[in-house]
Amino acid sequence: MTHPDNNNEQPFTALAESISEGSVSAARAVMQAMHPAEIADALEALPPAQRAVLWDLVDPEIDGEVLLEVHDEVRDQLVEDMDINELRAATEQLDIDDMADFVQGLPERLTHDVLAGMDRQDRVRLEQLLEYPEDSAGGLMNLDTITVREDVTLDVVHRYLRRRGEIPQHTDRFWVVDRYGRYRGELSLRRLLTNPLDTLVSDVTRTDRDPIPVQASATEVARQFEDYDLVSAPVVDANNTLLGRVTIDDVVDVIRDEAEQSVMSMAGLNQEADTFAPIVRSARRRALWLGVNLLTALLASWVIAQFESTLDRVVTLAVLMSVAPSMGGIAGSQTLTLVIRGQALGQLNRSNQRALLIRELGVGLLNGLVWAAIVCVFITWWFDDLNIGLILGAALMINLLMAAWAGMMLPVLMKRVGIDPALAGGVALTTVTDVVGLLAFLGLATWLL
Repeated sequence: MTHPDNNNEQPFTALAESISEGSVSAARAVMQAMHPAEIADALEALPPAQRAVLWDLVDPEIDGEVLLEVHDEVRDQLVEDMDINELRAATEQLDIDDMADFVQGLPERLTHDVLAGMDRQDRVRLEQLLEYPEDSAGGLMNLDTITVREDVTLDVVHRYLRRRGEIPQHTDRFWVVDRYGRYRGELSLRRLLTNPLDTLVSDVTRTDRDPIPVQASATEVARQFEDYDLVSAPVVDANNTLLGRVTIDDVVDVIRDEAEQSVMSMAGLNQEADTFAPIVRSARRRALWLGVNLLTALLASWVIAQFESTLDRVVTLAVLMSVAPSMGGIAGSQTLTLVIRGQALGQLNRSNQRALLIRELGVGLLNGLVWAAIVCVFITWWFDDLNIGLILGAALMINLLMAAWAGMMLPVLMKRVGIDPALAGGVALTTVTDVVGLLAFLGLATWLL
């Protein structure tokens, strides 16, 4: 889904104002110049009452495209108010791969009704796509492909394409197969158009790029498109039989969804959530995350309580005790972000984890020494107490080293046990750096003072 940029803000604002003022004709006029993705953005940005008004104004001919662009929760709300005939009409406008994405988000009852209203050929093709997980190459692929045999000439391919009359969108190459439909390679449009017509397809077929296995994850598919600058790529089964192709438009959606999920997960939210979801529902979702953070805060408070007598004797410690946890949290989040990114890109594995851990500990040690020295000098000057400056400097160095270790190891351990590091890594890291920072600072102060 695209999002409004500065060039689109004027029609988007005009549409919102027209809806707010109850000017239906003005809103309809603005919508005529908007892309379905822009209308989807407008629907997501409006409160439920105004959203319902705008949805009623959407041209039925683009209902399916708009529904495909909105987030799942908003789509569910809009679909609730549609009858089965409207849903069938909406899906008829979509390509098979887009229809599969749309149908997978429908309740099971509605999915059955939509499938029942399709012609047999489209239903069979759609059911074939629905067999694969949504976040796999099979779930992303499009069955609308053009294949050519390797034992024919380019002239035969030219004549076939002219007789066909059109080619699918995002077609930059054709897939070469044998008589049994097994993938043999690819024939680019450039080679098709620039070589003599009597050339055999096999002579200009590129065979050095592997097809994508149908069970490959969406993340792996996106990585291949990024690494090799692909516009389309073939998808094969375990027998190397060509099943379909993945195109760049679907991969862009995967990349965007993963980026949104990474940001939202750090706050315990879902990127498919409705911005204007009911208050009770939103509060219930956030309550668990707030409860987890409360437990970590209580744990830090418990650590502080163990040094109550020390704080009573040296009040200065209370002023400074947040410094070490805060610095550790920032340093740890830097390492955590680096590691989660490496995991997402497939750059981090068992063979290089040790090397990265040593590097991060080295960075933590160097920064610890530098900032410990700066803090020691500053605190000694501020409070005229060298001991407190040394204690805070030492605590800072200890916590930066611990932050580097935790930022590296927590996402690794979480991934091994099946926990999303982007979702839980930040909370776990904060707990570690808060507790260790307080223990180091107050523990050293108790021991030395």
